[in-house]
Amino acid sequence: METGDLYILGMGQVGVFSSRAPDKLGPNEDAVALFPVNDDTAVLAVADGVGGHPGGAQASNLLMDLLVKRLNDLRPGTDLRETILSTVEAANLELLKSGTGAATTCALVEIHGDRIRPYHVGDSAILVTGNRGKLKLETVSHSPTGYAVESGLLSESEAIVHEERHLVSNIVGTPEMHISIGSSNQLCTRDTLLLATDGLFDNLHKNEIIERMRKGPLAVCMKSLANLAFERMTGAEIPGKPDDLSFVLFRPRSN
Repeated sequence: METGDLYILGMGQVGVFSSRAPDKLGPNEDAVALFPVNDDTAVLAVADGVGGHPGGAQASNLLMDLLVKRLNDLRPGTDLRETILSTVEAANLELLKSGTGAATTCALVEIHGDRIRPYHVGDSAILVTGNRGKLKLETVSHSPTGYAVESGLLSESEAIVHEERHLVSNIVGTPEMHISIGSSNQLCTRDTLLLATDGLFDNLHKNEIIERMRKGPLAVCMKSLANLAFERMTGAEIPGKPDDLSFVLFRPRSN
């Protein structure tokens, strides 16, 4: 994508951006899925095929294709949480059975009216901020630096330039894979939800992300986030880590 796309769901507006790393000759190993279950319910997801593993693009697309198939087959009254969990677990088994070493991270959010629930595996992450910049939800990346920041051993500014920031502790496609599930959270009218691969978080500081996503038209927010990320990837400024970049922004509609 050169610019992001905007979509309307029954419960709000979604912006989507995805592009491969600058000067990369291979495919974009990220994948994105938006699935409206009904007028009041939806699932948003991003996945990042693990670099350095064969079939990263195939792994991220396998997970998304399986998610869409299972959501298409969803019967009324079925527990959406169990469907999401079983889909990620099924993708994990398929990747293991393939024997190729293909793997992916993922971040998913189920939306029910004004309630959201986050799920993630790896260092694709989820944020929610209010329009004044208050951080209301943040997932912890499954990585040595992510855990170190959470425990207070590293600051965010130290982690984003750490020599081990590329390491991931938990991925879909390994026997030890586990899924982190957040509690149900209210999403207020002026909140913004973000799901993104590490191409965003490895190139922008958290305060820079929040400032660019918290208010203004979603199209402007997407452009601002993508432009700064690619500026960092292609320049000498720190942080700067060339990578595929994908993110989803969601805002609930005003009542």
